[in-house]
Amino acid sequence: MNIKDMVKGGKRVSFTHYRQKELWYVTGCGFEFPIPIEDCGDAKFLHEDKAMLFTRYIRKHLALIEKE
Repeated sequence: MNIKDMVKGGKRVSFTHYRQKELWYVTGCGFEFPIPIEDCGDAKFLHEDKAMLFTRYIRKHLALIEKE
């Protein structure tokens, strides 16, 4: 999977669920990734947002998948 294709051109992510101290989002192409609650601080997480803002978490989850 190419992270650039997931986030460029104003693409969006959508919140799907919360589980075990993680917020789970999905990209337009169906890639799901978590955001640990401890990383949230006082940030505002919306139901839908720009994918570019989530690049850090997408990259982190892709690396974990590739490692396994």
